[in-house]
Amino acid sequence: MSGGVDSAVAAARAVEAGHEVVGVHLALSRMPGTLRTGSRGCCTIEDAMDARRVANLLDIPFYVWDFSERFKADVVDDFVAEYAAGRTPNPCMRCNEKIKFAALLDKAIALGFDAVATGHYATLIDGADGPELHRASAWAKDQSYVLGVLTGPQLEKCYFPLGDTPSKALIREEAADRGIQIAQKPDSHDICFIPDGDTRGWLSEHLKREPGDILDESGTVVGTHDGAHGYTIGQRRGLQLGMPAPDGNPRYVLSIRPVSNQVVVGPKEMLDISRIAGGRFTWAGEPGLDLTETFDCDVQIRAHADPVPARARVVPISEDERTEQHRADATHEVVVDINLEQTEPLSGVAPGQTAVLYLGTRVLGQFTVDRAVSAREHAAV
Repeated sequence: MSGGVDSAVAAARAVEAGHEVVGVHLALSRMPGTLRTGSRGCCTIEDAMDARRVANLLDIPFYVWDFSERFKADVVDDFVAEYAAGRTPNPCMRCNEKIKFAALLDKAIALGFDAVATGHYATLIDGADGPELHRASAWAKDQSYVLGVLTGPQLEKCYFPLGDTPSKALIREEAADRGIQIAQKPDSHDICFIPDGDTRGWLSEHLKREPGDILDESGTVVGTHDGAHGYTIGQRRGLQLGMPAPDGNPRYVLSIRPVSNQVVVGPKEMLDISRIAGGRFTWAGEPGLDLTETFDCDVQIRAHADPVPARARVVPISEDERTEQHRADATHEVVVDINLEQTEPLSGVAPGQTAVLYLGTRVLGQFTVDRAVSAREHAAV
């Protein structure tokens, strides 16, 4: 129970369905006195109090479990390390993978509980080979993307009571009808441990700034930077380039090279990506197909992005294509070619992002992007 309206209604529905329910709020902040500011932040002391009030209303036991040390090690420290390595991580994915459906789930099962219920908008289906994770009925609120890191054994212990609800507005109406006072509480946005939304400023406090060169796509030095971790793929503003592009058009960040501490910029069209590949892949249940053979699917690279048609396969990593973003011990990767006959190229894909593969509405699995090949580069091969 996060203290938000979704988990409150999920708990209420679980009680109404006849389950024996215990409310658990996760204390993830190492500053327990942190207060919430509108839609900024989550897991604050105010959120804990809101969750407790809902538990009292539902007449269920309520506990606060302190996972702050685990959260720092598995999510915050990982976030810093990923940026230091030139990648752009998704901390919400790591939190689901390492905290909510690992640390929390493991403790719950050890204590004798059958499942962990959350307020995520996703649907579980009993398939022929085990549980299948599918999109929620309301695509506008669908959260299956951020659950793409879950494995089959974890899905067997999950319960998503909100998956068949068409809209968030209906959840708020239901909460109000149930007398839940947080029915109109704003959704939380941004990274929970950076509540002011200033990721660059926060990183500057945790990573040493090392000045370096900004290069164009031909390798010519066109400017300098005061720390590569302060840049993101697709960034246009704040580049402070000393040399304009020959055609006078704006330049965008195309890649970040952590070993050489260089930032590469170029024209906007170089951000169009037709192939992505990466490792740290997991599958959300038994896939039911040979992953080493090319198969049709859809790929989604952001929580609120549209899925695009693609073809994927798992292959050994080609050493001549290994980049600075590849992990040294990685031997295989998922390679995804975007079907450009049916869709526009993906734009601004950054190493470190999570790509989730779908078969229709079903989540097949996910991987962390290590390299992205521009449509122009791919066409020239």
